[in-house]
Amino acid sequence: MEVNSDRVVATLDMPQADSPAEEPVISDKDYESLPPHVSVTTHMTAGAVAGILEHTVMYPVDSVKTRMQSLQPDPNAQYRGVYEALKRIIQTEGLSRPLRGLNITMMGAGPAHALYFACYERLKRSLSDVIQNGGNSHLANGVAGSVATVLHDAVMNPAEVVKQRMQMYNSPYRGLWDCVQTITRTEGMGAFYRSYSTQLTMNIPFQAVHFITYELMQEQLNPHRNYNPTSHIVSGAAAGAISAAITTPLDVCKTLLNTQENVALNSMNISGHLSGMANAFRTVYRLGGAAAFFKGVQARVIYQMPSTAIAWSVYEFFKYFLTKQQLEAEAGPRSL
Repeated sequence: MEVNSDRVVATLDMPQADSPAEEPVISDKDYESLPPHVSVTTHMTAGAVAGILEHTVMYPVDSVKTRMQSLQPDPNAQYRGVYEALKRIIQTEGLSRPLRGLNITMMGAGPAHALYFACYERLKRSLSDVIQNGGNSHLANGVAGSVATVLHDAVMNPAEVVKQRMQMYNSPYRGLWDCVQTITRTEGMGAFYRSYSTQLTMNIPFQAVHFITYELMQEQLNPHRNYNPTSHIVSGAAAGAISAAITTPLDVCKTLLNTQENVALNSMNISGHLSGMANAFRTVYRLGGAAAFFKGVQARVIYQMPSTAIAWSVYEFFKYFLTKQQLEAEAGPRSL
């Protein structure tokens, strides 16, 4: 795939000063070598915006994915594909139904992705300095992504529990706070972290593959690491698709732990609440065999491809934009 021919390269060009000797030259290298110029606040701001947009734009597909991962769905909630599912949900349950639970997702996505990207950038550079003397180390990228995931999921896991319960067919909750209060009253605070170990078991390999794939794609499509929207979109989409497909079985188990699907648990004579990754794996296999671990894989890949493309392109844009603003502010007084 040839991307260089239509590359959109943005450099941090500054207005020329009166004297060549005093001219502040800000090149692509200044953007590429971020530590002297980009603060943690910049990474967190860019990450928060990227996270909110990522989850907002593709949220209806995420709702479909949750339903398609149901192990024993209601006959009225059995779908052949993503488009057919969206169409039926809107026709039978209303236009806003695929967006149910979006509010709690947005509340969690902002701070979760702020920590996620800030931790990744800082740790990636620190580890690369040690492992490869400042070069691009794929091991550093994978480790940094994995550590960032621990922080991200600590914030996002409670939001995921509430979101997925509100996404299910015939969800009994009147709204966000009713769902939070009911879970707290009937299952305790531990319910919000019942799937945390499974979430980490899924997301650590997901994010390791995700970041390694993204950085590998950037090496091929954007070796100079300029601000290049096309390369960020293509790399993000590829990273999302590959990592989503690989980790779908763990996502199915996570959905079961989050939703505590009553019909499925009752059919297995499971009383109380299902907990633990091992129990979730056994339950999924006994209910649907090996095929059950890939329920909703199409919806998951369709959701993750544009989601990660949006996240990376928005993150790289805001990182570039905020860096440029900071450099212009710093260069302004020196050019007078």
